[in-house]
Amino acid sequence: MTTLFDPIKLGGLELPNRLFMAPMTRSRAHVGGQVDALVAEYYAQRASAGLIVTEGTQPSVRGQGYINTPGLHSAEQVEAWKRVTGAVHERGGRIFAQIMHTGRIGHPSLYPDGGLPVAPSPIASGESLFDGSGMVEHPVPRELTSSDIAEALDDFASAARNAVTAGFDGVELHGANGYLIHQFLADGANRRTDEYGGSPENRARFALQVVDAVADTIGAERTALRLSPGNPFNGITESDTRTQYIALLDGLKDRSDLAFLHLAMASRETAELFRKEWQGALVHNPAAGLDLAPAVSALEDGVVDAVALGTAWLANPDLLDRVRAGGPFNEPDSGTFYGGDHRGYTDYPALDRA
Repeated sequence: MTTLFDPIKLGGLELPNRLFMAPMTRSRAHVGGQVDALVAEYYAQRASAGLIVTEGTQPSVRGQGYINTPGLHSAEQVEAWKRVTGAVHERGGRIFAQIMHTGRIGHPSLYPDGGLPVAPSPIASGESLFDGSGMVEHPVPRELTSSDIAEALDDFASAARNAVTAGFDGVELHGANGYLIHQFLADGANRRTDEYGGSPENRARFALQVVDAVADTIGAERTALRLSPGNPFNGITESDTRTQYIALLDGLKDRSDLAFLHLAMASRETAELFRKEWQGALVHNPAAGLDLAPAVSALEDGVVDAVALGTAWLANPDLLDRVRAGGPFNEPDSGTFYGGDHRGYTDYPALDRA
């Protein structure tokens, strides 16, 4: 029976355990999208995870959707990330950068030119964001042209190349939670009538092209994809989730040499569907908080190959040791999730100090 503590090989990496740290936006980057020594310490504290996947990192200026999130599209950002990857590797860890283009989840206040966010179709999310002083509604985005799509693909590939230069062991493409790749997949956000819309296969085209652009740049073994079928976050609606993701999985069959697929906010039933259709490595990130039981059960039954947790790692930098010991576990402080200083970030006590 497979356990959380068993090693696993994903792509070209030999990982010491199957308890991964899921990506979590923390909004502690500086103006200009640069991370600092505090961010390096945060990730290094959690280096015992089988694999760390960073917070969403924008591949371009227009890919940003929140204040104080990091980027991977400038030389300064790449140099700043080297401190993070170096700190994690020094403590024996492995780390992937999550590349997140937020699409319509953005606002003119985030961009130097004051322009609109972009999306598959000019359909607003119906949600809002914090701009530093208050909440503002997401505007109706500008529809991506064919040349815009080609540019976005180049941005993903360039960010992946920058990630490797910065010392990351690979990248995860954020195709979940209502961001750009998910927007193309969801018929509620994608009303296009060209080759990127109108059918499940066409709506899957952009996701597959992003995967190919990145895999061709840094290698399939260093490329992963995160998905959240049926997740309504950020105003997403899907009329037939199963059919849409079967079409995507059909396209991914020839790409089973990817490092892994990462299912976020997914049920056991969804994980079983993916296991049936996907022959590569499958990572499960359930909406479980500190409750490991559902994901552990799926791992032990062979439905998934590894488990990724978010807030459990946020509040417990030594989560692996705590799981092995049966607890106790620190409770996360939701008031410090986004923005701020070291409080609720690097000051959660380890087990020997708890």
